[in-house]
Amino acid sequence: MDSSLAELVDVASLSLAAERPNHEIAAWLADRGRIGVELAELLGRRNGFYAFESALHVFGLGAAESPDLERWNAGECWRDAYAGSAEGYLFFAEDVFGFQYAVSADGERVVLFDPETAGVERVADSLGAWAAEVLAEADYRTGHPLARAWQERFGALPPGSRLLPKMPFVAGGKYEVDNLYLLDAVEGMRVRGSIAVQIRDLPEGTPIRFEIT
Repeated sequence: MDSSLAELVDVASLSLAAERPNHEIAAWLADRGRIGVELAELLGRRNGFYAFESALHVFGLGAAESPDLERWNAGECWRDAYAGSAEGYLFFAEDVFGFQYAVSADGERVVLFDPETAGVERVADSLGAWAAEVLAEADYRTGHPLARAWQERFGALPPGSRLLPKMPFVAGGKYEVDNLYLLDAVEGMRVRGSIAVQIRDLPEGTPIRFEIT
């Protein structure tokens, strides 16, 4: 295993799902290219986990305590709320705000999917490079400081939940505890999907009024 992935596993929680034979995980990820192979190796070592005080969540295959990798990527879970903008990706991890790390459609890149805009940022060209980026910039890549501050005030984050901004970040909401609230991760993605669809064709700087459905 890549040394950065091994280091990430070392700071992670116990597996969220029961151990599964590597060939079963590899078979499920067989059409996800080179990075799918790397993800299968990671999940074979630690089948889903939380890290950085629950700020980073990596989905396991068959996890019971939170949406597992298969359910999370099902169209009816939350992807359909984005009206096509979330298609083609395999979402395998998320930060504390629900920004999604995903394998690109060609299996050659790790990208970051913004749940409020459906914008996509290229992060790394391998899963090991993604792990190195997360480890080197954990505050930025996971939201760890705000995850810690929120939990110090309100208690531990329940499995399957994320922290959402009361005022969306895209609308100028601040990255601070007072602007955050706890919500089920699936519901949170569906809420942001509604926002993303409403604003995706607007020119930058256009005044916006959200209708949450």
